[in-house]
Amino acid sequence: MPLPDRPPRPQRRRVVESAVLGEREQSRAEAARWTCPHGRHAGRGCVTCYEDSAEDDQALHLWEVAAWFTTARPIPIKTLQDIHRHGRGFGLTQPSTPLVYLLSGQVRAALAAQAVAAVIGFLLQNRHVVEAFHVTEIRATHS
Repeated sequence: MPLPDRPPRPQRRRVVESAVLGEREQSRAEAARWTCPHGRHAGRGCVTCYEDSAEDDQALHLWEVAAWFTTARPIPIKTLQDIHRHGRGFGLTQPSTPLVYLLSGQVRAALAAQAVAAVIGFLLQNRHVVEAFHVTEIRATHS
């Protein structure tokens, strides 16, 4: 028995938002775009966004976030491995460049700024992992 004709499913559009956070100041519009609802720039992280993302509201977009950052001192390998056991699905890896790290994870949020602020908020919440850091690039995607 043939299946009834179904209208084609609308293709999901992949949304990618990214920024390179160099030494130069961002424009007001760019800075506003990357400011979370709590008034913090996503590149600096937000503990409140991090805590809010634990609720996993299915009505919100599931963002895949990547944040590259530098540190003044190396992060011990054991600490890098422990992040994977954190329970929130975050990953912390070190590309081949010394003192450059990649923090990644998935969070539910309405906006890219919230998602990025939540993932970087993890570092703020867990200062024993990284005392001081400087985020150099951020990226958030969802379908």
